[in-house]
Amino acid sequence: MPASSASSAHRPEDLISRLSSAAAEDGGKLKALRELKNQIIGNRTKKLSYIKLGAVPSVVSILSSTAAEDDASSASLLVQSAAAVGSFACGLDAGVKAVLDAGAFPHLLSLISHPNNKVVDAGARSLKMIYQSKLAPKYDFLEEKNMEFLISLLNNENENVTGLGASIISHSCETNVEQKELSDAGVLKRLISLLGGSLCERDASLESLATVFKGNPEVVSMFLGPESGRALSAVTELTKDRYPRTRLLACMCLITIRNASPCYLQDVEQKTKLMLILLELLDDPGQVGDEAAFALSSLIAEKEDLQQLAFEENVVNKLCNHLQKGPLQAKRIQGILLALADLCSKLESCRSRLLSLQVCRFMEWINLQMS
Repeated sequence: MPASSASSAHRPEDLISRLSSAAAEDGGKLKALRELKNQIIGNRTKKLSYIKLGAVPSVVSILSSTAAEDDASSASLLVQSAAAVGSFACGLDAGVKAVLDAGAFPHLLSLISHPNNKVVDAGARSLKMIYQSKLAPKYDFLEEKNMEFLISLLNNENENVTGLGASIISHSCETNVEQKELSDAGVLKRLISLLGGSLCERDASLESLATVFKGNPEVVSMFLGPESGRALSAVTELTKDRYPRTRLLACMCLITIRNASPCYLQDVEQKTKLMLILLELLDDPGQVGDEAAFALSSLIAEKEDLQQLAFEENVVNKLCNHLQKGPLQAKRIQGILLALADLCSKLESCRSRLLSLQVCRFMEWINLQMS
């Protein structure tokens, strides 16, 4: 192939043309899907570029036209088209919107019941990417068919399918009535069983449990009942896990339990450990570190006893040290400042300590940087 032709084949417009061509063989479409996926993975700029050029409807068209077939060639197309859809949706709301507007959601759902396990896995992974966004469709768990569908996901042997079920709970469960309905339907028990599963299942379960517990003492009491005592121990044990995100999610789950039912988790040593774990997680350079300060804020907000404990553990100094490490992302700074504000909201000792550290000028500099 001449150099000019080879160069043309890699142009975004030509790649989309190959995806859209009705005359293209399955092998050609498969190659084009792989090229597209490899170009957009982790590349926000290219994702946006291909979205503007109309690539998403072309990918979804391949997905929809092939979904009912179950031969080997079709399975490969389904896996690659689902993976491309998930790549567009991953970490980008504009990508999620484009995917949903193109009608991908019902086609991805249909893949969950496909006879080929690789297709099922690809569909579940793509749907999980969508459910990382607030734009994802919500489920009404008070409708029987939705509850049955959710339970079928949670009982699936594929860990990405069970993880999808947990992600739907985290995204969709918003009211005390829904929390109680999920618990009564056996979802709480199933989530507890997933705490002993794979990394994917553990993290999804912890996040979903926190959603089901939030502001609902009745559900928390069900979790902490005589038959579920080991479940609390399992969550507590996961605060020591080797993976930072698992440790963070376990801490957040325990904080949610404590905030919903203050009569639980009164042990001073355990509360101290939670604080120290969250401070340690602030060292994580990624999303875990960004979220750790907000979790600390949730732990100590409006709780004078915990603020006093934090003062004794030198938390004010440690947070200020983090602020002055720089450069920090805006979300990290916001979380640390929020935690400091909560620490200083009730105790003069915390306010005096903060002022003594002479960080006011530094905070003024931060405000200028963020304005």
